[in-house]
Amino acid sequence: MTLTTTAVLVPLLPFLGAVAGLFGGRRAPGLVRPLAVLPTLASAVLAAVVAWRQGGGTGEHAVDAATRLTPTGSVPVDLALHLDGFAVLVAVLVGAVATCVQVYSTAYLRNDPRYPSYAALVSLFTAAMLLVVYSGDLMVLLVGWEVMGVCSYFLVGHYWETEAARAASLKAFLVTKLGDVPFLIGVFALAADAGTFRINGILTIAASGGLHHPTLVALLLLAGVAGKSAQFPLHTWLPDAMAGPTPVSALIHAATMVAAGVYLVARLLPVFAASTAALAVLAVMAAVTMVGSALAALAQDDIKRVLAYSTVGQLGYMTGALAVGDRGAAVFHLVSHGAFKALLFLAAGVIIHAAGTNSLAATARMNGLARRVPDAFWTMTVALLALAAVPPFSGFFSKEAVLGAAEHAAGGHTPGVPGAVGWTVLVAGLVTALLTAAYATRLWLLAFRGRGPEAADHGKEPVAMNAVLWVLFLPTAALGLATPYLADWFDGRSLTPGLTTSVLSTGCAVAGAAVTYAAWRRTGTLATRIPLGAVAADPGAAPAVSEAEAIASHVPAYGGIAAAPDPGDPGRLLLGPLHRHAVTGFHLDAVYAALAVRPVRAAARLARFLDREVVDAYVRGAGAAPRLLGTLVRRTQTGNVQTYLGALFAGSVVLAVAAVLVATGA
Repeated sequence: MTLTTTAVLVPLLPFLGAVAGLFGGRRAPGLVRPLAVLPTLASAVLAAVVAWRQGGGTGEHAVDAATRLTPTGSVPVDLALHLDGFAVLVAVLVGAVATCVQVYSTAYLRNDPRYPSYAALVSLFTAAMLLVVYSGDLMVLLVGWEVMGVCSYFLVGHYWETEAARAASLKAFLVTKLGDVPFLIGVFALAADAGTFRINGILTIAASGGLHHPTLVALLLLAGVAGKSAQFPLHTWLPDAMAGPTPVSALIHAATMVAAGVYLVARLLPVFAASTAALAVLAVMAAVTMVGSALAALAQDDIKRVLAYSTVGQLGYMTGALAVGDRGAAVFHLVSHGAFKALLFLAAGVIIHAAGTNSLAATARMNGLARRVPDAFWTMTVALLALAAVPPFSGFFSKEAVLGAAEHAAGGHTPGVPGAVGWTVLVAGLVTALLTAAYATRLWLLAFRGRGPEAADHGKEPVAMNAVLWVLFLPTAALGLATPYLADWFDGRSLTPGLTTSVLSTGCAVAGAAVTYAAWRRTGTLATRIPLGAVAADPGAAPAVSEAEAIASHVPAYGGIAAAPDPGDPGRLLLGPLHRHAVTGFHLDAVYAALAVRPVRAAARLARFLDREVVDAYVRGAGAAPRLLGTLVRRTQTGNVQTYLGALFAGSVVLAVAAVLVATGA
């Protein structure tokens, strides 16, 4: 089998599995799980084979194949494959994480009546992301890009019975589509400038300076990237998307959807590098995203929202690396982050299953939770160390690659990248490293070092859920140690951490962890004095229903798990007055409501009034006038001959009098 044929099968197999699952799942329930797992597993294996045979490298080492999809009369559209080191490595990540999610879901949603459609949508989601990764034509890439948006709408809204899930799915769809509109315009503008939708042709034109409007095109594309990859200011949909099942959160955050935007910028980096202004905007966007999301993560009570804001911040690191012109560092962190973030979310699902709640304020009052879930405890501990960039775990090496690239640019050693851009990314990256260690330590302490009654025993977690954690543990723990062998897949770039950034970043991580631990010790006494029942939702809210209870009883999760701020929370102590702003994501949703939602609703109400009271008034009048005339005429038709003769006589008299008056007047 040729390399091209093998590559075509990688996105095709999950797509066929999705089609078979959608149409045959309910008729043959016994085939649902095999149709979910086996095509995705086969796709992951084939992606690894493609990566091995491709051997890494970009540029002249890439493998290209294309066939004309349709003549357009102007710019043709090709069904094209482009296999370089970045593409094949990201495809392996997507296939591996999707397989783990499918296996995990067989246990996590084993009693869910909507599992067949869920599994098929996950497979379709996977196929769409793989199409984006392997595509060599922007129009074909756009197909996968949009299919992912549709799949995310249905998967985030899986528990559609709840208001939170319905609102979250609609918000995710609308916010990402808001970015997709300028993105689509940017794609057409770029193709018009370059004369082709083929990515290779576009990059050739961009490298030779042939783009006429690089800044405009780059900013239009960046709007779509900001929406898809949850970057400021279009990031607010991602934390709310936690209303979906935990395996969906792992898939979206680790390997699909949010990774697509970063990957696209990495593929089209010469287009962005052609505009200094675009790089500056990208750097500022990355810096604000990193710091703001880390502060918000430090204030969240829901364990999944902490991880969601963490994803936003880590994506900021990736876009920061792209802003300083190092796509190798960006893709390296994308792959590393995909491994440990999938592990974090799936381990969080085990914790939720065992604790019966999503609330860290509640788990902080449960003693012995770590003993209840030893697999989740050990794997999540290592994943949090990787998130905090503690050596020798994978996150340390990939984050150091980003900070090293920023330091290089800050020193003026990266052609085409202003030093101010490098300094912006470097300073924001170091501040975020401090905050990341702080919220990772807080999460670990509140989840596993609780004080209070013994954690309730909800039964042993399924083997499928625990086994997947150890599969993802391997790249989380060892990927960084394999960096000497990965250079060929990252433009030949050395991934060895630099001394200066390693010391600074590790120092920030240690400081953040130490300060958080000290705050936790200080608030520990206060926390144990507050009974578990005191940490409750708003009295007017619906009772909280955890995902674990939803799994057991088919009752949807997120009925009202918004626990009140806990005065014993170290994050509350560390943030001080900033806490009430950080917990709401710095009120961005309120700003959007004031600037967009309310004006749109007011305009809709005005349009409805004009339609009903003005436009419809003419329509109603046009119908009422003939109806009134008909009523009057109908009343004169009595069928009485005397009435008719009387009316005729009266009319004759009136006419005679009128004739006399006219004649007299004449």
